[in-house]
Amino acid sequence: MKQLNITKWSRNAFLASTIAVGMSLAATSAYADIIEGDWKTQSGETAGIAKCGGSFCIKLKTGKYSGKSIGRMNGANGSYKGSITDPADNKKYSGTIKISGSTMKMKGCVVWPLCKTQTWKKK
Repeated sequence: MKQLNITKWSRNAFLASTIAVGMSLAATSAYADIIEGDWKTQSGETAGIAKCGGSFCIKLKTGKYSGKSIGRMNGANGSYKGSITDPADNKKYSGTIKISGSTMKMKGCVVWPLCKTQTWKKK
């Protein structure tokens, strides 16, 4: 009767589990956050949101202010905080974003309760 080599079996099991964990972590980091992508703004322009460092940057892609950066947000899973800039006058506001499905509610405040909210749709 052949004896099982426990050391060899343990090493192979360890290597297999290490590879599986590594592949799982790589797959998780490959998925984009729900905020990333192109959004149709309330006024009809397209804004792109992409990872920039540890934040998400908002840049207009179409319209009168195409190419202009208008925000930087931090957060994940549909809830974000940061700053929003009005492209018409370059005034910066404290902002929040909440995403549900393909709808984004973006709120910018000078000082609470002096806030404005826009609704954007995922393209």
